[in-house]
Amino acid sequence: MSEKGFSGRLALVTGATAGLGRAVSLALASAGAHVIAVGRKKQGLEALDDEIRALGGEATLAPLDLTKGAGIDELGGVIFERWKKLDILVGNAGILGPMSPLSHVPPKQWQEVIDINLTANFRLIRSMDTLLRASEAGRAVFITSNITRGSRAYWGPYAASKAALEMLVLTYAAETRQSALKVNLVNPGAMRTSMRAKAYPGEDPKTLATPEQIAPKILPLLRPEFDQTGQRFDVADM
Repeated sequence: MSEKGFSGRLALVTGATAGLGRAVSLALASAGAHVIAVGRKKQGLEALDDEIRALGGEATLAPLDLTKGAGIDELGGVIFERWKKLDILVGNAGILGPMSPLSHVPPKQWQEVIDINLTANFRLIRSMDTLLRASEAGRAVFITSNITRGSRAYWGPYAASKAALEMLVLTYAAETRQSALKVNLVNPGAMRTSMRAKAYPGEDPKTLATPEQIAPKILPLLRPEFDQTGQRFDVADM
């Protein structure tokens, strides 16, 4: 998207330093949005900021461990004090976790997957809801996966977290249906990312779409004129 179709829009993106989060952040900034980039690694955030500035865009960096719910609440307070609203939320951050029989999954690793893939998004909803409703056209998109459309051995923690995320987001969409806020899920499909490489080490990454190819297909769901809510969109069908 080359036109400044998101000028004046404030967008928060989690997992912004790599993969799809980075690509969405750059695409939004290129289209005029001010991006609040959330990530754990300060170095990665600074590199993203340099790229956004090179595009003529603007960003606010938010180094944050999403397993720390109090930090998410604090971020919501900072956004309220500075901007009073939030136009766009992209819940992208996620981890694969262990790929092993369920009986072999260490409880600590199970909890980490649930904390990042599911609970962090609940905390984001809880902290950003008032801000999103304050926007004249709040838009929230959460990233899901093909894994929820079937059962696969050894994918237990990731699959369970994404299936639960879908129900969480669809519940939120039902609760906000009478408002201007639109809430949806997006399944980007197979992408050339480090997470994909970890899950499929023998796969040729050159056969996969890059996050930079996927990101522009997500942006239309974030535009003020997009009026669908409570939907799960597969990028392959968009």
